[in-house]
Amino acid sequence: MFDLSGMRRSGAFRRIGNAIPGSAWGLPTCVRRSNVATGSDAAGNSQGNGTMRLVGSAAFLAALWLLMSGIYKPLVIGFGLLSVATVLFITRRMDRADRDRLVFAIRPVGLVRYLVWLLVEIARANWAVTRLILSRTMPLRQVIFDVPSSQSTDIGRTLFANSITLTPGTISVETVEENNVIQVHAVAYEENDPAALADMDRRVTAVETGKNG
Repeated sequence: MFDLSGMRRSGAFRRIGNAIPGSAWGLPTCVRRSNVATGSDAAGNSQGNGTMRLVGSAAFLAALWLLMSGIYKPLVIGFGLLSVATVLFITRRMDRADRDRLVFAIRPVGLVRYLVWLLVEIARANWAVTRLILSRTMPLRQVIFDVPSSQSTDIGRTLFANSITLTPGTISVETVEENNVIQVHAVAYEENDPAALADMDRRVTAVETGKNG
C-alpha cells in the first residue's frame, strides 16, 4: 500500500489534477464552461439588439404613419398602430424563416451630402430633358449600356440603381450581380454619359461604411 497522505499535504494531487484535462476525469473543462458562458452572453446580446431593433422600427413606422396621414384623430391613430403591429409581426416571422437582414452600412453625413449633390444633378437633368422635349428636331438616341457598380453592400447597389432612375433621361433596367454591372437605358445617349455615371458610382461607394454580413 502506498502512503498518499504526504502527496495530499504537498498538493501533488492538485498539480496532477490541473495537468490532466477535465475531459479525462469525465468533467467539463474550463474552456467548455467559458464557451457556455460566452454563448449565453452572445444570446443575451442578440436578444437585446433584437428588442432595440424592434422598438426602433416601431417608432420609425409610427412616425412615418403620422407624417403621411396628417390626421391625429384617435380612430386614425388606432388604425396606424394596428398597421405598425401587423407589419412588425409579419417581418419578424419572415426573419425567423430566412434569417435575411439588410445591412445598412451607410455613413449618415456622407449620405446627406450625396443626396444634396443628387438633387442638383436631378435639376440639371430635368433642364436637359426639357430642352430635348421642346426642341423641334428632338434628337433622341436611345441606347442600353452597362455601367460598372463598385458597391459592396445591397443598400449601396440599391441607392446607385435608384439614383440612376431618379435622374431624368436614364433608367436602371437590370442589375447583373455576376458582373457587378447595371444595365441602363438612356433616352438621349451622349458620349460622356458613362463617365458621369462612373462619378455617381464613386460617390455612392464613398458613402458606404462596410460590407454585407
